[in-house]
Amino acid sequence: MAMKFLVLGAGMMGRAVAFDLAQFEPEADIVLADIDDEAAERTAAGMGPSVRPLRLDVNNGRELRSAVNGTDVIVSAVSYSVNLQVSQVALEAAVHMVDLGGNNDVVRRQCALDAEARRKGIAIIPNCGLAPGLINILAAGAVSEFDAVDEVHLRVGGLPQHPKPPLNYQIAFSAEGLINEYVENASAIRNGRIVEITSMTELEEIRFDPPFGTLEAFTTSGGLSQLPELLAGRVNSLDYKTIRYPGHCEKFRALLDLGFGTTEPVMIGNQVRTSRELFAQLLRRKLDFGEPDVVLARATITGTAGAKKKVRVYECIDYQDDATGMTAMMRTTAYPTSIIAQMLASGALAARGVMSPEYCVPAEPMIEHLRERNIIITTTDSEVPT
Repeated sequence: MAMKFLVLGAGMMGRAVAFDLAQFEPEADIVLADIDDEAAERTAAGMGPSVRPLRLDVNNGRELRSAVNGTDVIVSAVSYSVNLQVSQVALEAAVHMVDLGGNNDVVRRQCALDAEARRKGIAIIPNCGLAPGLINILAAGAVSEFDAVDEVHLRVGGLPQHPKPPLNYQIAFSAEGLINEYVENASAIRNGRIVEITSMTELEEIRFDPPFGTLEAFTTSGGLSQLPELLAGRVNSLDYKTIRYPGHCEKFRALLDLGFGTTEPVMIGNQVRTSRELFAQLLRRKLDFGEPDVVLARATITGTAGAKKKVRVYECIDYQDDATGMTAMMRTTAYPTSIIAQMLASGALAARGVMSPEYCVPAEPMIEHLRERNIIITTTDSEVPT
């Protein structure tokens, strides 16, 4: 019997998930659902007969339950704000679910469903994208190969290939998600213990091969997912930072200091909005250049294996694919999510319960699956002189 996938959301990420499923599971039944039926039809067109559009309001429980019927895996590529209710419907129907995550509070509420998911024999895996997601899988995989780990440093950025002032950045995913990453506190491990760090601090330089050269990286929220809980007491230091072109952090932080990221009400005509809503709208208008993008990712793990101190570095530089129209951010976020959904549907991933992917998705198979999609992750091991 053919596998059935329900992809929620026909935006950039939902489109990329459906595309990948159609490419690698051509016999599957892939339903691409969106509240905008024209968007669903337009996105599904050209992907082949296995992808069919569906008008669906995920906030309508009856509609969602009907769509989930007979599905093997739900892929949520809509706002994190609905992921909890989608998880609850997945539980009712005893159907696997994966999502892109994006909010730590929502993920914690999803994790409260763990016992019931185990009883139902299903897996609900949030935070399956790039960061959180792929970068966490790589880190957890490397840690498992060390006898002891001193430091884990994760650095990820989605950037325009041709930056434009004043922020040298373009919206690659979600304006609301960007603000959330910059405003909420970041988790880290210091001296073996979980701590909270103010986002947009601890600015550092980071170098990549030309044409990138020296860039900057700073703390942001959400990228570590559940990795601190997994590694607390096992590693001395763990942190996650976002990569940007030099000068971005200082300029953006100045806007936040002026109150643009707050939930303080603002009167606009006769309507009440928040400063954050206004800011998100401005970012969408001013930073949606549509320029080709690139994703830079690096995970550095230092520890001991046997009697030797070693460093492992995973690195990925992925560019927009003009042939398919998939941006680098779509490729590196949606494809890992699609891979995890396929692993669940095929039985290759036997995890049950609610957990983020660093707990259950093996690194090496993920690297190989991505290689099949021409997303190349290099692995470098070196010894540290004593």
